[in-house]
Amino acid sequence: MIEWIVILEILAVILAGMSTMLFLGVLIKFVRQALKGVPHINRQLIPKRKIIKKEQLRMSKDQTREGVTFNDIFMFMIAVPLVLLWVGFAGFVIHTGLNNSAVLENIEAYTTLIAILGGPALLIIKDALDVWKQEQAEKTAFYKIKAQAVIDYNDSSQKQAQMIESKEQEQGHKMENKK
Repeated sequence: MIEWIVILEILAVILAGMSTMLFLGVLIKFVRQALKGVPHINRQLIPKRKIIKKEQLRMSKDQTREGVTFNDIFMFMIAVPLVLLWVGFAGFVIHTGLNNSAVLENIEAYTTLIAILGGPALLIIKDALDVWKQEQAEKTAFYKIKAQAVIDYNDSSQKQAQMIESKEQEQGHKMENKK
């Protein structure tokens, strides 16, 4: 039984290290975004013309890029590790249950823990799938509108070509009648 505790401790240390690295990554991103507006000392050496171009480029990038929200941080700091822990622990219990009869004796405690972790994890997965379905529906609607626009454009260009051709024929007939 002691070896299982050691394995769980190692797993907990690894997950804590991963969440610390993730936290530091998010913190570094926030610091970089906060320091974007701070002028650098070397800016005096750069001609004004280049500064304007760089600022315009930065503005266009900022307009197309979305900022990091609280929900993004929540997903990466809590939701993702929770789902990974739930799936990992469930796989661990299944694997060890097949190889060790001691795990089967305490299966009620393990299934309780899996259920406690599984409730929030399933809600998070359901919400993520709902967001994905919504994005797919928006893409489908966009492509339907785009396809209809292409069909309308082809139809109008065909009608315009037919109209031009008929006008040319009328003009040709008028020229022949005048001769």
